[in-house]
Amino acid sequence: MLNARISGIASYVPEDILDNEMLSKMVDTNDEWITTRVGIKERRILKVEGAGSSYLGEKAVKRLLESTGTKPEEVDLLICATSNPDYRFPSTGSIIANLCGLSSTYAYDIQAACAGFIVALQDATAYIRSGMYKKVVIVATEKMSSMVNYNDRATCPLFGDGAAAVLVEPTTENVGVIDGVFHVDGQGLEFLLMKAGGSVKPASHETIDAEEHYIYQEGRNVYKHAVTDMLNSSMEVIKRNNLTLDDVDWFVPHQANLRIIEAVSSRAGIAPEKVLVNIEYRGNTSAASIPLCLDEHKDKLKKGDKIILTAFGAGFTWGAMYIIWDI
Repeated sequence: MLNARISGIASYVPEDILDNEMLSKMVDTNDEWITTRVGIKERRILKVEGAGSSYLGEKAVKRLLESTGTKPEEVDLLICATSNPDYRFPSTGSIIANLCGLSSTYAYDIQAACAGFIVALQDATAYIRSGMYKKVVIVATEKMSSMVNYNDRATCPLFGDGAAAVLVEPTTENVGVIDGVFHVDGQGLEFLLMKAGGSVKPASHETIDAEEHYIYQEGRNVYKHAVTDMLNSSMEVIKRNNLTLDDVDWFVPHQANLRIIEAVSSRAGIAPEKVLVNIEYRGNTSAASIPLCLDEHKDKLKKGDKIILTAFGAGFTWGAMYIIWDI
């Protein structure tokens, strides 16, 4: 029976750093306030003129192809997870595929906000298990700075730019993506969204003046749901695969906020040394956060490690996956 395994991983972050001291000169905040509340010291910002999420994604995918020795013509499908597409249409995935020379590859975007990577991985797994495709690239790429209001001290310290990509291939071994649970609750719409720019409220002078083309977040509601939902979905996937906490080698949560990460892992009873974190120097990179964190800690990972991934994002969309590492 075919299963899907992650056979390669790569990432890219821009060179420009926006640290807390720099932010304090832009908005009424300071390093202590930010660090205490969200655990972030700095984030990377893409400042290349005319460059969007596809620029970041192209860098990550090219690194992935090079590191895995994969030829462009071998890739069957590219799935792009992003909340910051270059354009409303066409898909950012199609742009990245073209930039990377994937001329025979089908490509499309998915929108699952911060849960985008695990949702894309679930999609890729289904394609692989069905036998439809043999090599699937997932790229999660987010120019979060494009929708951050740097006059809003509640949200502007949170987000950074970055991208990460994985190669998913078939295997007959008991490794790779073992299980996943996913949920959505559309009632979360009002608490986390961009209010304007879509078909409900197209761009106008009024929406621009009202600053409605930026991330809007009601932090307390999002915090409460994120902790509860990531915890419950993680425990669900652990329980239904007959795992104990001792069996879990690594826990990789979406890097939204250090307080959320600590609350979820402590309530789950997962030892701090098993929790992979990179939010201090990357910020919240939305869909890119989990694969970016995995790539930056890949020297710690070994074949056979049992890993729980979990994410929560706008929608509300959330879930957890159980994978066995195979790189």
